[in-house]
Amino acid sequence: MGAPDSIQWFPGHMTRTRRKMAEIMPLIDLVTEIRDARIPYSSRNPELDALTQGKPRICLLNKTDMADENATRGWIACLEREGVPALPIDCKSGRGIGGFVPLVRQVLREQIERWKAKGMVNRPLHVLVAGIPNSGKSSFINRLSKGGRAKVEDRPGVTRGNQWFTVEGGLLLLDTPGVLWPKFEDQTVARHLAYTGAIRDQILDCEELACGLLTLLARDYGPLLQARYKLSDSEIALPEGEPAAGWELLQAVGRRRGMLISGGEVDTERAAVMLLDEFRGGKLGRITLEQPQ
Repeated sequence: MGAPDSIQWFPGHMTRTRRKMAEIMPLIDLVTEIRDARIPYSSRNPELDALTQGKPRICLLNKTDMADENATRGWIACLEREGVPALPIDCKSGRGIGGFVPLVRQVLREQIERWKAKGMVNRPLHVLVAGIPNSGKSSFINRLSKGGRAKVEDRPGVTRGNQWFTVEGGLLLLDTPGVLWPKFEDQTVARHLAYTGAIRDQILDCEELACGLLTLLARDYGPLLQARYKLSDSEIALPEGEPAAGWELLQAVGRRRGMLISGGEVDTERAAVMLLDEFRGGKLGRITLEQPQ
């Protein structure tokens, strides 16, 4: 067993969302893209450049409390080298969010001065908040807004339409539905999105998904995997030192957790669900699946 051969998702609202974003873009001063700090490359939307029509951009790396700190620092530096100001945040704890409004005003400072010269003092800044499903957009807006609460659930595809929210500091935030592109050309991207829960588990084979994740973790975060599931060196690696096959690791994890069925076999489906839940909940430690290049 291995990672899924092909993952595709065709959201029915994609065309409608594109049209709505195109209609609203003339009103937008700045675009904020929220990405998952554990998968900063895979959680970007490659269509956003075209959709946002060259508007100023900033990037927020969310869920940094679950991500590898060194990797996050590297990603921030990488984004800034590309000309995209970036900020590490965590919407659940609120860490880093206080730097958002000052960063927006800094990026738009020249435009704000031009408005002041025209007598447009204290003009609200219209900021579009974009991100793939389950990136934390609604949680982020709820942390900042005082004009209402965006709907939040820990599953993809909850926000259904455009909503405006008032934020202290003279900002109006526009929440949009999470947008994934209609077909995944890069299956590594698709798997990474699936590992973090950006794609609904109902359309996936959880056992294959868990095997793929375990292979990655054994390679890059073996000590964390061993500590969490009390795995031995022989279970985490093959004799020649190569990471154990995902299926073998899944069985070892299931045995350590006592997930056995009749005959002493491991209930691999139950073990897979448990593993994915614990990874997504940050219980394995601070892990980033993609390193900055």
